[in-house]
Amino acid sequence: MIKKVALAVVVLGLTTSCVSKKIYNDLENKYADLKKERNALADENGALSKSKNQLEQEKTSLQTELDKAKAERDKLANDYAATKKSLDNLKASYAALEKNSNDALDSNMKKNRELLAELEAKQSKLTAEQERLDKLKADLASSTSRLAELEKMMADKEAGMNKLKETLSKALNAFEGKGLTVEHRNGKVYVSMENKLLFESGSWTVGSEGKKAVTAVGKVLGDNPEISVLIEGHTDNDKITGTIGGGVENNWDLSTKRATAIVNILSENKKVDKKNLTAAGRGEYAPLMANETAEGKAKNRRIEIILTPKLDEISKLMSEL
Repeated sequence: MIKKVALAVVVLGLTTSCVSKKIYNDLENKYADLKKERNALADENGALSKSKNQLEQEKTSLQTELDKAKAERDKLANDYAATKKSLDNLKASYAALEKNSNDALDSNMKKNRELLAELEAKQSKLTAEQERLDKLKADLASSTSRLAELEKMMADKEAGMNKLKETLSKALNAFEGKGLTVEHRNGKVYVSMENKLLFESGSWTVGSEGKKAVTAVGKVLGDNPEISVLIEGHTDNDKITGTIGGGVENNWDLSTKRATAIVNILSENKKVDKKNLTAAGRGEYAPLMANETAEGKAKNRRIEIILTPKLDEISKLMSEL
């Protein structure tokens, strides 16, 4: 709109040398008002962007919404085609009625009047169909554009998570074969650390080697502030008896204390935004293997650091589809 007003001022200046000062001033004031409005909208947009950080959705959910949007786009395309066909039929009918009207005008005025009335009704319907067709075309174009934007944003997020996985793998290369793995799946990066790297049995104090690994993760997170981090503690199904260290009540409690210990180490890096960190204890209820063997129990005793891209912009775009 601002560009249009500015162009109008230039055109007026080129096409006439007699533009009144009032008209010029009105246009200039309107241009200034529009700039203020644009700046206000930009400020409001910035404020809204800051409030988006509470939104988080899983990529699988977004994929479902994307499929729905694609289906809606396809439906609009089909509706467009059907409406265009109807429009063509109406135009043909209109032409036939008009010809019949001209042929019968002299011989039958009554029939001609009825035919004219029918023509008017057809014309009205034709106009309505044309308006609907134009709206469908606009909706289809808008939906297609937003879908393309959404697909690009999702592809960018996926590429970013691939790069993050590679960065973490390089940073944690020294711990390969020591109970640490880095995986990228379902749009997230999972850093899994077995307890043999982190904790003594029944303890939630991180050993020196484990602290090095967690600190390395924290360094990568500090360079990627737009990542949400969930730290999950997991145990085997051995019941806790007696008092361990400062005392824990059960596996829920132990897994939570261990997750919190990892959060505390990550928080030591001043570049890591603590608002992005969440500690959770899952106890024995999300095992990787059956707890029937020593090997299975060892695999189940672990910390998982789950890195998820913030999806506020994608969520906003999905809500507009």
